[in-house]
Amino acid sequence: MAPEKGAVNGTQRENSPAGGQEKKEDSPAVDTSYLDAPAGALPPHLARLKNEGNHLFKHGQFGDALEKYTQAIEGCAEAGIDSPEDLCILYSNRAACYLKEGNSTDCIQDCNKALELQPYSLKPLLRRAMAYESLERYRKAYVDYKTVLQLDTGIQAAHDSIHRLTKMLIEQDGPEWRQKLPEIPVVPLSLANSFRNTQTENHSHHLSRRKEAHFTLLKQEGNSLVKKGHFQEALEKYSECLAIKPDECALHTNRAICLLKLNRFEEARQDCDSALHLEPNNKKAFYRRALAFKGLQVPARPLINLFLVILR
Repeated sequence: MAPEKGAVNGTQRENSPAGGQEKKEDSPAVDTSYLDAPAGALPPHLARLKNEGNHLFKHGQFGDALEKYTQAIEGCAEAGIDSPEDLCILYSNRAACYLKEGNSTDCIQDCNKALELQPYSLKPLLRRAMAYESLERYRKAYVDYKTVLQLDTGIQAAHDSIHRLTKMLIEQDGPEWRQKLPEIPVVPLSLANSFRNTQTENHSHHLSRRKEAHFTLLKQEGNSLVKKGHFQEALEKYSECLAIKPDECALHTNRAICLLKLNRFEEARQDCDSALHLEPNNKKAFYRRALAFKGLQVPARPLINLFLVILR
């Protein structure tokens, strides 16, 4: 069977620049597209500062990130921006920088500002609790951790901290340590439920993104294996893809070429039938089904009719 040109859907050859000489660059371009990502209600120039701060923080450059968040906070004041949610995030993010640098006092101050803007916001509460604990203000830390757990019972670090602080407070204050605690605020039920619903939605979105990334990787691996002539391995990758997205036509035609190469003609025909059910005019599916019929030794007349359909 003659090999097909462009056997795998979605793959293309890259052409070299005119004149046959490849362009060489001294260094690869740095991707800065993350700077222009939307950031709540912040205008573009302040959103860029916040995004740059986030990028620096992720790469462990806490002092530089702190400076960017400070510039964004000051920029909000200068522009008269009154967006409690966005300002809360900026203060909370800057608090995280202070915490990483061991500046617990300034961390607490920024967390207080964030919580004034958005009461019962989880990250400022958790960061303030950690800062209080580092300053050995165990009672206040205990209260914040307890408040955090009213919002999200799944934060294991808060559970571990409560367990650790309970032992410390018993040693410090004796059997009646609970009476010496500040009052633990009761998070409104509506707010707690809203937070849990948001967490569930975020978790579902995260799982969906992971599933999509896994699917893309499997498909790319399948395409690469076909190019190398490893058809059995490619077939397995496409089968995994189809378990995720059974209605993607290209996967059926891609798997069909693997089955044809492995002389599994009846299965190849079935994949082509599935592809044509999804896209009735798909020429690759018609062509590969014709090849499957040929392998199955179907009489010549039906094959001729199939090729005529392809050539229309």
